[in-house]
Amino acid sequence: MGTLKSGSATSSNGLLFPSEGGGAYPSFSADAIIYHRLGIEGDLTWKASQGLYGGAEPFRPILYSFNVIWAPKLAKPITAELLAGVGGEDLRFYGTLNYNPFAGYTNYTSSNHFMGDFGGGIRAYFWHGAFIRPEVRVYLINNNAEFSSNYAVRYGASLGYSFGR
Repeated sequence: MGTLKSGSATSSNGLLFPSEGGGAYPSFSADAIIYHRLGIEGDLTWKASQGLYGGAEPFRPILYSFNVIWAPKLAKPITAELLAGVGGEDLRFYGTLNYNPFAGYTNYTSSNHFMGDFGGGIRAYFWHGAFIRPEVRVYLINNNAEFSSNYAVRYGASLGYSFGR
């Protein structure tokens, strides 16, 4: 669980561009260390409740990424995580009936953006393979024209389990 912080809201030519940040952002991630302390990682993060775009239209950002991860051991129960990769942002604006030939009818329209990300965390193991991990991610969102900024920062903490430590 975490939260997202982004640039402050701006206006231009009478149009309001809100901040993308605020609210609770649950996330799921998985990684596999393949060679020594180097591996791959994937994650999915979304806004837990719908926000109001411009105070009127419900929306929800969904962020996903695929990363390279390096996990050096710092001490016996502590492992660092440094990662970087690419992914995307799916902005869903609700209230409009939309037909997609692959998904059928939906109650939202999507605006998709390519994204790069990087960040890190510290895994503190407290029981067998169970750990708690404070983490920070920086998302660099290409052409994020709906919002005031092309970047967002997610701060959070995770509970997890490592198999085969």
